[in-house]
Amino acid sequence: MLTKQAILDALRPVQDPEVHKSIVELGMVRNVEIDGDHAKIEVVLTIAGCPLRNKIDADVRAALGTVEGLKSFDLTLGTMTDEERAKFREVLRGGQPEQATPPLLDPNTKTQFIAVASGKGGVGKSTVTANLAVALVRMGYRVGIIDADIYGFSIPGIFGIRDQKPTLIDNLLLPVVAEGVKVISMHFFVPDNRPVIWRGPMLGKMMRNFFAEVHWGDLDIMLLDMPPGTGDMALDVHQMLPKSKELIVTTPQFNATEVAARVGTMALQTNHEILGVIENMSFFEAGGQKHYIFGKGGGERLALELKTDVLVQIPIGAANETGDGIYDADTPQGEAYAKLAKTIGRKVLDQAMTEPYTQA
Repeated sequence: MLTKQAILDALRPVQDPEVHKSIVELGMVRNVEIDGDHAKIEVVLTIAGCPLRNKIDADVRAALGTVEGLKSFDLTLGTMTDEERAKFREVLRGGQPEQATPPLLDPNTKTQFIAVASGKGGVGKSTVTANLAVALVRMGYRVGIIDADIYGFSIPGIFGIRDQKPTLIDNLLLPVVAEGVKVISMHFFVPDNRPVIWRGPMLGKMMRNFFAEVHWGDLDIMLLDMPPGTGDMALDVHQMLPKSKELIVTTPQFNATEVAARVGTMALQTNHEILGVIENMSFFEAGGQKHYIFGKGGGERLALELKTDVLVQIPIGAANETGDGIYDADTPQGEAYAKLAKTIGRKVLDQAMTEPYTQA
């Protein structure tokens, strides 16, 4: 005999594609009516015009096709009421009320923060951030990126994010997911690529909003693509995330390493651990030979000055055929990022697992 419970059990494995939780658990199955071997099912979406409507529709229909005794069904996709959205948000927050301190900023968060910094623009810091994130995801880690370069945001472009926007549920944002990486950026809130003309206090407020008003879920690593230099945003992040670790990106030229040293010195003065130096655009390889277009030894000089190591030398190369900035895994660049991700996993996550957990 066909039952409502049988239908709910079949729908339980179906997940909302954005938050990766069961649509039953999230309260998205509003109504199930049984009439013999026929059923009417109403599933509600968080917002009208949900961009993943077709995906949810297909997944629900596939699940209903497995229900024993269900010969036919009518499926309706509706939109949540304000009350239903409030319950949806409560489930996302684990049943906990909104807190003055965002979960990611809780001193006992298990998420590891890594700021990716450089002394000057043009050294490929954002490309390094994005490709490191993808390499970490390929290894099975849960990764997010906050594009903290408020004036020079470029992370969405590197991922090839064109028309996607974060989903807004009341005042809770769901980040855009690309290549398995959760991404938030000022790019999503600036129309027509207009310049951002803000002073320091506004920058700090936006950064806190990226932590407090975005549902990140469970993350192993949060990467912060920092603006170049040692300005207000760098100071805010260092104060906001006292346990954040840092990666310094440079190219081999003397000028690049000289200014990068200032960023590293700032990290040390604010008691932030430097994980190491990444030398980007280290060489161009052709015909089995390496050509050092920008010279040699910059990464080593910087690492020596900051008393750390060069973690990887990334060769110059074109990204994948889509024109975006993510390298395929089997390219020399992709292999370099895989090596870097393995090192980061060992330095950060393995270390964190051995540290005692202290309750605040």
